[in-house]
Amino acid sequence: MSTTLLDLPSTRAEAWRWADLGGLTAAAALGPIAAPAHDFLDLPGARLLFVDGVLDDARSDLGRVALTDLATTDHALGRRTAGRGWRLSLDAQAAADPVQIVHVATAAENHVPAEIVLADDAVAQVVETFVGAGWQNRFTRTRLGKGARLMRSVRLLQSAGFVSLREEAEVGQTASLVTIFLGAGAQGSRIDAQLTMAGQGAFVEYGGALLTREEQKQECAVRVNHAMPDGASRQLWRAVAADRSQASLAAAVEVARDAQKTDGVQSLRGLLLARTATINLKPELEIFADDVKCAHGATVGELDQRAMFYMASRGIPTQRAQAILTRAFVADALERIGDDTVRAAFEADADAWLERAS
Repeated sequence: MSTTLLDLPSTRAEAWRWADLGGLTAAAALGPIAAPAHDFLDLPGARLLFVDGVLDDARSDLGRVALTDLATTDHALGRRTAGRGWRLSLDAQAAADPVQIVHVATAAENHVPAEIVLADDAVAQVVETFVGAGWQNRFTRTRLGKGARLMRSVRLLQSAGFVSLREEAEVGQTASLVTIFLGAGAQGSRIDAQLTMAGQGAFVEYGGALLTREEQKQECAVRVNHAMPDGASRQLWRAVAADRSQASLAAAVEVARDAQKTDGVQSLRGLLLARTATINLKPELEIFADDVKCAHGATVGELDQRAMFYMASRGIPTQRAQAILTRAFVADALERIGDDTVRAAFEADADAWLERAS
Protein backbone atom coordinates (compact mmCIF):
# COMPACT_ATOMS: atom_id res chain seq x y z
CA MET A 1 0.00 0.00 0.00
CA SER A 2 1.43 3.35 -1.01
CA THR A 3 1.50 5.94 1.75
CA THR A 4 0.91 9.60 0.96
CA LEU A 5 0.05 12.60 3.03
CA LEU A 6 -3.35 12.63 1.35
CA ASP A 7 -4.60 9.50 3.12
CA LEU A 8 -3.17 10.26 6.54
CA PRO A 9 -4.94 12.23 9.31
CA SER A 10 -4.56 15.99 9.40
CA THR A 11 -2.65 17.72 12.19
CA ARG A 12 -5.55 20.18 12.27
CA ALA A 13 -7.46 17.53 14.23
CA GLU A 14 -6.86 17.93 17.96
CA ALA A 15 -5.94 14.26 18.47
CA TRP A 16 -3.20 14.59 15.84
CA ARG A 17 -1.93 18.10 16.54
CA TRP A 18 1.60 16.96 17.46
CA ALA A 19 1.78 13.94 15.15
CA ASP A 20 4.88 13.73 12.96
CA LEU A 21 3.09 12.68 9.78
CA GLY A 22 5.94 13.95 7.63
CA GLY A 23 8.35 11.72 9.52
CA LEU A 24 6.01 8.76 9.09
CA THR A 25 5.79 9.32 5.34
CA ALA A 26 9.56 9.67 5.05
CA ALA A 27 10.03 6.44 7.00
CA ALA A 28 7.74 4.57 4.60
CA ALA A 29 10.02 5.59 1.73
CA LEU A 30 13.32 4.46 3.29
CA GLY A 31 15.50 2.23 1.15
CA PRO A 32 16.71 -1.26 2.12
CA ILE A 33 19.17 -1.86 4.95
CA ALA A 34 20.70 -5.04 6.31
CA ALA A 35 18.51 -6.63 8.97
CA PRO A 36 20.03 -5.76 12.36
CA ALA A 37 20.79 -8.59 14.76
CA HIS A 38 18.77 -8.53 17.95
CA ASP A 39 18.75 -11.24 20.57
CA PHE A 40 15.78 -12.33 22.61
CA LEU A 41 15.92 -11.83 26.36
CA ASP A 42 16.80 -14.78 28.54
CA LEU A 43 13.23 -15.77 29.28
CA PRO A 44 11.25 -18.97 28.79
CA GLY A 45 8.25 -19.08 26.50
CA ALA A 46 7.33 -18.22 22.93
CA ARG A 47 9.64 -16.23 20.66
CA LEU A 48 8.39 -14.57 17.50
CA LEU A 49 10.61 -12.75 15.00
CA PHE A 50 8.88 -10.60 12.39
CA VAL A 51 11.00 -9.21 9.56
CA ASP A 52 9.18 -6.51 7.59
CA GLY A 53 5.90 -7.80 8.97
CA VAL A 54 6.45 -11.46 8.04
CA LEU A 55 7.16 -14.17 10.62
CA ASP A 56 10.57 -15.82 10.32
CA ASP A 57 9.53 -19.42 10.98
CA ALA A 58 13.09 -20.73 11.29
CA ARG A 59 13.92 -18.38 14.15
CA SER A 60 10.55 -18.40 15.89
CA ASP A 61 8.85 -20.64 18.44
CA LEU A 62 5.14 -19.87 18.59
CA GLY A 63 4.37 -21.73 21.78
CA ARG A 64 0.78 -20.79 22.68
CA VAL A 65 0.64 -18.03 20.08
CA ALA A 66 -1.29 -18.60 16.83
CA LEU A 67 -0.97 -16.90 13.45
CA THR A 68 -4.35 -16.01 12.00
CA ASP A 69 -6.28 -13.40 10.03
CA LEU A 70 -7.55 -10.72 12.38
CA ALA A 71 -10.24 -8.08 12.20
CA THR A 72 -8.96 -4.55 12.35
CA THR A 73 -10.35 -1.18 13.50
CA ASP A 74 -11.58 2.02 11.94
CA HIS A 75 -8.65 3.98 13.38
CA ALA A 76 -6.76 5.91 10.68
CA LEU A 77 -3.53 3.94 11.10
CA GLY A 78 -4.84 0.79 12.77
CA ARG A 79 -7.10 -0.09 9.85
CA ARG A 80 -4.05 -0.51 7.60
CA THR A 81 -3.08 -3.64 9.53
CA ALA A 82 -5.97 -5.82 8.29
CA GLY A 83 -4.72 -9.31 7.50
CA ARG A 84 -2.52 -11.93 9.09
CA GLY A 85 -1.22 -11.34 12.56
CA TRP A 86 -0.56 -13.04 15.89
CA ARG A 87 -3.05 -14.02 18.58
CA LEU A 88 -2.54 -15.06 22.20
CA SER A 89 -5.61 -16.65 23.75
CA LEU A 90 -5.66 -18.20 27.23
CA ASP A 91 -8.45 -20.18 28.88
CA ALA A 92 -9.73 -19.44 32.37
CA GLN A 93 -7.07 -19.66 35.12
CA ALA A 94 -4.33 -20.43 32.59
CA ALA A 95 -0.85 -18.96 33.03
CA ALA A 96 1.54 -18.72 30.09
CA ASP A 97 5.30 -18.28 29.97
CA PRO A 98 6.35 -14.86 28.64
CA VAL A 99 5.81 -14.15 24.94
CA GLN A 100 8.64 -12.24 23.27
CA ILE A 101 8.16 -10.56 19.91
CA VAL A 102 10.92 -8.79 17.96
CA HIS A 103 9.86 -6.62 15.03
CA VAL A 104 12.61 -5.91 12.50
CA ALA A 105 12.24 -3.36 9.69
CA THR A 106 14.66 -3.28 6.76
CA ALA A 107 12.85 -0.80 4.46
CA ALA A 108 9.59 0.91 3.53
CA GLU A 109 6.47 0.03 5.54
CA ASN A 110 4.87 -3.01 7.18
CA HIS A 111 1.63 -3.50 9.09
CA VAL A 112 0.73 -6.27 11.54
CA PRO A 113 -2.37 -6.78 13.73
CA ALA A 114 -2.39 -8.59 17.07
CA GLU A 115 -4.95 -9.81 19.56
CA ILE A 116 -4.61 -10.81 23.21
CA VAL A 117 -7.59 -12.51 24.83
CA LEU A 118 -7.37 -13.68 28.42
CA ALA A 119 -10.31 -15.52 29.99
CA ASP A 120 -11.21 -15.18 33.68
CA ASP A 121 -8.20 -15.23 36.03
CA ALA A 122 -5.69 -15.97 33.22
CA VAL A 123 -2.19 -14.46 33.49
CA ALA A 124 0.20 -13.47 30.68
CA GLN A 125 3.28 -11.38 29.95
CA VAL A 126 4.21 -9.96 26.53
CA VAL A 127 7.51 -8.23 25.65
CA GLU A 128 7.87 -6.46 22.29
CA THR A 129 10.94 -4.84 20.72
CA PHE A 130 11.22 -2.76 17.54
CA VAL A 131 14.54 -2.43 15.67
CA GLY A 132 15.74 -1.53 12.17
CA ALA A 133 14.65 1.27 9.81
CA GLY A 134 11.34 1.91 8.05
CA TRP A 135 7.73 2.42 9.13
CA GLN A 136 6.39 -0.29 11.43
CA ASN A 137 2.66 0.05 12.08
CA ARG A 138 0.89 -2.14 14.64
CA PHE A 139 -2.64 -2.57 15.96
CA THR A 140 -3.21 -4.54 19.16
CA ARG A 141 -6.65 -5.43 20.51
CA THR A 142 -6.78 -6.70 24.10
CA ARG A 143 -9.70 -8.25 25.99
CA LEU A 144 -9.30 -9.25 29.64
CA GLY A 145 -11.89 -11.34 31.45
CA LYS A 146 -12.76 -11.17 35.14
CA GLY A 147 -9.62 -11.15 37.28
CA ALA A 148 -7.27 -11.61 34.31
CA ARG A 149 -3.81 -10.01 34.46
CA LEU A 150 -1.63 -8.85 31.59
CA MET A 151 1.83 -7.26 31.79
CA ARG A 152 3.15 -5.73 28.56
CA SER A 153 6.55 -4.13 28.01
CA VAL A 154 7.32 -2.41 24.69
CA ARG A 155 10.60 -0.83 23.67
CA LEU A 156 11.23 1.23 20.55
CA LEU A 157 14.89 0.92 19.51
CA GLN A 158 14.91 1.57 15.77
CA SER A 159 17.94 3.37 14.36
CA ALA A 160 15.73 5.29 11.90
CA GLY A 161 12.19 5.47 10.61
CA PHE A 162 8.92 5.46 12.52
CA VAL A 163 6.85 3.19 14.79
CA SER A 164 3.10 3.75 15.17
CA LEU A 165 1.12 1.75 17.70
CA ARG A 166 -2.66 1.72 17.94
CA GLU A 167 -3.93 -0.05 21.06
CA GLU A 168 -7.52 -0.82 22.01
CA ALA A 169 -8.28 -2.65 25.25
CA GLU A 170 -11.34 -3.79 27.17
CA VAL A 171 -10.56 -4.56 30.81
CA GLY A 172 -13.07 -6.70 32.67
CA GLN A 173 -14.16 -6.91 36.30
CA THR A 174 -11.18 -6.76 38.72
CA ALA A 175 -8.85 -7.39 35.77
CA SER A 176 -5.44 -5.69 35.53
CA LEU A 177 -3.62 -4.29 32.50
CA VAL A 178 -0.12 -2.87 32.96
CA THR A 179 1.73 -1.57 29.88
CA ILE A 180 5.11 0.18 29.95
CA PHE A 181 6.84 1.76 26.94
CA LEU A 182 10.39 2.93 26.36
CA GLY A 183 11.27 5.04 23.34
CA ALA A 184 15.08 4.94 23.33
CA GLY A 185 15.86 4.59 19.63
CA ALA A 186 16.33 7.23 16.94
CA GLN A 187 12.95 6.66 15.28
CA GLY A 188 9.89 8.85 15.40
CA SER A 189 6.91 7.30 17.17
CA ARG A 190 3.24 7.61 18.03
CA ILE A 191 1.62 5.58 20.81
CA ASP A 192 -2.14 5.88 20.36
CA ALA A 193 -4.50 4.09 22.76
CA GLN A 194 -8.16 3.77 23.73
CA LEU A 195 -8.55 1.78 26.96
CA THR A 196 -12.01 0.95 28.29
CA MET A 197 -12.42 -0.19 31.88
CA ALA A 198 -15.56 -2.22 31.24
CA GLY A 199 -15.80 -4.12 34.52
CA GLN A 200 -16.23 -3.07 38.12
CA GLY A 201 -12.94 -2.75 40.01
CA ALA A 202 -10.77 -2.86 36.86
CA PHE A 203 -7.19 -1.57 37.04
CA VAL A 204 -5.06 0.01 34.29
CA GLU A 205 -1.51 1.31 34.48
CA TYR A 206 -0.21 2.73 31.24
CA GLY A 207 2.90 4.83 30.68
CA GLY A 208 6.63 4.87 30.19
CA ALA A 209 9.49 7.07 29.03
CA LEU A 210 10.09 8.78 25.68
CA LEU A 211 13.69 9.89 25.10
CA THR A 212 14.37 12.17 22.12
CA ARG A 213 17.44 13.83 20.62
CA GLU A 214 18.63 15.63 17.47
CA GLU A 215 15.53 16.31 15.27
CA GLN A 216 13.52 13.35 16.59
CA LYS A 217 9.81 13.50 17.48
CA GLN A 218 7.94 11.05 19.73
CA GLU A 219 4.45 11.27 21.18
CA CYS A 220 1.71 9.46 23.05
CA ALA A 221 -2.03 10.05 22.85
CA VAL A 222 -3.86 7.88 25.39
CA ARG A 223 -7.48 7.93 26.56
CA VAL A 224 -8.73 5.82 29.48
CA ASN A 225 -12.49 5.43 29.76
CA HIS A 226 -13.86 4.48 33.19
CA ALA A 227 -17.21 2.90 32.37
CA MET A 228 -17.92 1.04 35.64
CA PRO A 229 -17.56 1.79 39.38
CA ASP A 230 -14.54 1.23 41.63
CA GLY A 231 -11.95 1.36 38.84
CA ALA A 232 -8.41 2.71 39.22
CA SER A 233 -6.10 3.97 36.50
CA ARG A 234 -2.55 5.29 36.52
CA GLN A 235 -0.93 7.12 33.62
CA LEU A 236 2.70 7.90 34.41
CA TRP A 237 4.77 9.31 31.55
CA ARG A 238 8.25 10.79 31.48
CA ALA A 239 9.81 12.65 28.54
CA VAL A 240 13.43 13.73 28.06
CA ALA A 241 14.29 15.97 25.10
CA ALA A 242 17.74 17.00 23.92
CA ASP A 243 19.06 19.09 21.01
CA ARG A 244 16.15 20.22 18.76
CA SER A 245 13.89 17.24 19.40
CA GLN A 246 10.24 17.16 20.46
CA ALA A 247 8.37 14.90 22.88
CA SER A 248 4.60 15.20 23.32
CA LEU A 249 2.44 13.57 25.99
CA ALA A 250 -1.36 13.70 25.85
CA ALA A 251 -3.22 11.66 28.48
CA ALA A 252 -6.97 11.77 29.04
CA VAL A 253 -9.29 10.18 31.60
CA GLU A 254 -13.03 9.99 31.02
CA VAL A 255 -15.31 8.98 33.91
CA ALA A 256 -18.83 7.91 32.93
CA ARG A 257 -21.85 8.93 34.98
CA ASP A 258 -22.19 5.47 36.55
CA ALA A 259 -18.48 5.03 37.29
CA GLN A 260 -18.64 6.09 40.94
CA LYS A 261 -15.65 5.55 43.27
CA THR A 262 -13.22 5.97 40.36
CA ASP A 263 -9.58 6.66 41.23
CA GLY A 264 -7.68 8.15 38.29
CA VAL A 265 -4.17 9.62 38.34
CA GLN A 266 -2.13 11.24 35.57
CA SER A 267 1.51 12.22 36.02
CA LEU A 268 3.18 13.86 33.02
CA ARG A 269 6.69 15.22 33.50
CA GLY A 270 9.21 16.51 31.01
CA LEU A 271 12.94 17.20 31.28
CA LEU A 272 14.67 19.53 28.83
CA LEU A 273 18.36 18.82 28.28
CA ALA A 274 18.59 21.82 25.92
CA ARG A 275 16.48 24.95 25.59
CA THR A 276 16.21 24.33 21.86
CA ALA A 277 14.18 21.16 22.57
CA THR A 278 10.39 21.05 23.01
CA ILE A 279 8.12 19.10 25.35
CA ASN A 280 4.34 19.31 25.02
CA LEU A 281 2.11 18.07 27.84
CA LYS A 282 -1.67 17.78 27.82
CA PRO A 283 -3.42 16.10 30.76
CA GLU A 284 -7.21 15.98 30.46
CA LEU A 285 -10.05 14.98 32.78
CA GLU A 286 -13.69 14.53 31.73
CA ILE A 287 -15.72 13.60 34.80
CA PHE A 288 -19.46 12.92 34.69
CA ALA A 289 -19.71 11.09 38.06
CA ASP A 290 -19.79 12.91 41.39
CA ASP A 291 -18.02 10.49 43.77
CA VAL A 292 -14.52 10.17 42.32
CA LYS A 293 -10.89 10.83 43.18
CA CYS A 294 -9.04 12.06 40.11
CA ALA A 295 -5.85 14.08 39.87
CA HIS A 296 -3.37 15.15 37.26
CA GLY A 297 -0.02 16.86 37.22
CA ALA A 298 2.10 18.24 34.38
CA THR A 299 5.55 19.83 34.75
CA VAL A 300 8.45 20.64 32.44
CA GLY A 301 11.86 21.69 33.73
CA GLU A 302 15.60 21.45 33.41
CA LEU A 303 18.20 19.58 35.45
CA ASP A 304 18.56 20.82 39.03
CA GLN A 305 21.60 23.06 38.95
CA ARG A 306 22.10 22.72 42.70
CA ALA A 307 22.35 18.97 42.31
CA MET A 308 24.74 19.44 39.38
CA PHE A 309 26.91 21.77 41.48
CA TYR A 310 26.92 19.33 44.40
CA MET A 311 28.01 16.44 42.18
CA ALA A 312 30.71 18.60 40.55
CA SER A 313 32.03 19.45 44.03
CA ARG A 314 32.38 15.70 44.63
CA GLY A 315 34.46 15.28 41.49
CA ILE A 316 31.75 13.84 39.23
CA PRO A 317 32.21 14.98 35.61
CA THR A 318 29.40 17.11 34.17
CA GLN A 319 28.31 14.56 31.57
CA ARG A 320 28.22 11.77 34.13
CA ALA A 321 26.27 13.94 36.59
CA GLN A 322 23.73 14.78 33.90
CA ALA A 323 23.29 11.09 33.05
CA ILE A 324 22.79 10.17 36.73
CA LEU A 325 20.13 12.82 37.30
CA THR A 326 18.34 12.01 34.07
CA ARG A 327 18.33 8.29 34.89
CA ALA A 328 16.71 9.09 38.24
CA PHE A 329 14.08 11.16 36.42
CA VAL A 330 12.93 8.25 34.22
CA ALA A 331 13.44 5.48 36.79
CA ASP A 332 9.94 5.58 38.26
CA ALA A 333 8.42 5.05 34.81
CA LEU A 334 10.40 1.83 34.29
CA GLU A 335 10.27 0.37 37.77
CA ARG A 336 6.65 -0.65 37.13
CA ILE A 337 7.95 -3.53 34.99
CA GLY A 338 7.47 -6.57 37.20
CA ASP A 339 9.95 -9.00 35.60
CA ASP A 340 13.55 -8.38 36.75
CA THR A 341 15.11 -9.52 33.47
CA VAL A 342 12.85 -7.32 31.36
CA ARG A 343 13.26 -4.32 33.65
CA ALA A 344 17.06 -4.66 33.57
CA ALA A 345 17.01 -4.71 29.75
CA PHE A 346 14.87 -1.57 29.61
CA GLU A 347 17.10 0.20 32.11
CA ALA A 348 20.19 -0.74 30.10
CA ASP A 349 18.58 0.70 26.95
CA ALA A 350 17.77 3.92 28.78
CA ASP A 351 21.33 4.13 30.14
CA ALA A 352 22.77 3.66 26.65
CA TRP A 353 20.60 6.50 25.35
CA LEU A 354 21.64 8.76 28.23
CA GLU A 355 25.32 8.12 27.57
CA ARG A 356 24.87 9.10 23.92
CA ALA A 357 22.83 12.19 24.77
CA SER A 358 25.21 13.48 27.46
